[in-house]
Amino acid sequence: MNLLRTVVAAFSMYSAIPMPQFAWDEKTTRYLLCAFPLVGGVTGGMVWGWLWLCGCLGVGPVLLAAVATAIPVLVTGGIHLDGFCDTVDALASHAPTDQKLQILKDAHTGAFALIGCSLYLLLTFGLWSEFPVSHRTCGVIGIGFVASRALSGLSVVTFRCAKTSGLAAGFADAAQKGRCACVLLAIFWLCAFGMLQFHLKVGAACLLALSAVFLLYRRTSYQQFGGITGDLAGWFLQLAELGMLFAVVFAGRMMGWN
Repeated sequence: MNLLRTVVAAFSMYSAIPMPQFAWDEKTTRYLLCAFPLVGGVTGGMVWGWLWLCGCLGVGPVLLAAVATAIPVLVTGGIHLDGFCDTVDALASHAPTDQKLQILKDAHTGAFALIGCSLYLLLTFGLWSEFPVSHRTCGVIGIGFVASRALSGLSVVTFRCAKTSGLAAGFADAAQKGRCACVLLAIFWLCAFGMLQFHLKVGAACLLALSAVFLLYRRTSYQQFGGITGDLAGWFLQLAELGMLFAVVFAGRMMGWN
């Protein structure tokens, strides 16, 4: 029962999929981050299914790209894209750390956030329109949605938090950090194995891009904000999805590895 409540809580928090409502307690949030990658599994599965359907029906690249761009936003309700926009605003301010953290908390959307979001969606659409659709490449990118969330959850329980309050700090305090870290690492390595099994070269390129974004995430969080926040975790996820997509397109289409 506790396991089921944890999974439901993870989907309630990180997706727009309707879930049963119940009161959260310590037992529910203790391992919530371990269930976070399941949201990526649903997202990746839906993207995978859409790409398969496009291949069966001969759907053109424009419609393929439009729906593939929209699926992660619709499944998550835009929670991670919201964090991406807030982080872009904060980074573009070039303000001291305290002011950057205040910008992250600001409910208003700044000009740089709108510009960043527009560019992000445009680049995502363009990359999906060039996606080399095959069983192997679809498998790599589908599993990538799980791997990125495993790393995001891992960062919450292992990285320094920028604040003592907020979403990331709250989940970090409530989590069984050691056990969560072990579970999330195991999920990531299983994902890495699966991606390489689907396609060794494309999977390796995708994992390299994901690792590079993860290191950038840690470096930027520590240098610019003094640690991570929930918004920064969302910023990481969006960049991770974009980086993996670029890696698959570059390796699959441009290098002919599909």
